[in-house]
Amino acid sequence: MSLLRRSGAPAALVLAGFLWAGCGGTELDAAATEEQVAESAERARQEKVSSVDCPSGVKIEPGTEFSCTVSFADGKTATATLKIRDEDANLDFVHLGSDK
Repeated sequence: MSLLRRSGAPAALVLAGFLWAGCGGTELDAAATEEQVAESAERARQEKVSSVDCPSGVKIEPGTEFSCTVSFADGKTATATLKIRDEDANLDFVHLGSDK
C-alpha cells in the first residue's frame, strides 16, 4: 500500500511546475522539483526529509513519469513517482513508496 494512502494523504498531490530553458527544449528544474517533493513527502509521512534526488534533464512532455529518491532523517529511503500533467510542467505526485 502507498505511504501516501497509509498517511491519509490523497493519492495524487499536485506540485507546482517549474521550467528551465535548456538546449534543445524545455526541461524541469530539478532543484525546484526536489524542494517540492521534500515538502510533500514530509507532509505525507510526517517525518523530516534529509534529501531528495530527482533526475536532471527531464523534458516537459505531458504524461511522462519519473522517479525521485527521498531520504528521511531516520535513514530510510522512499521512491517518489511523479507525472508531468501538462505543458506548463505541473506535476502530479503519483506515489510515495518505501524502498526495500
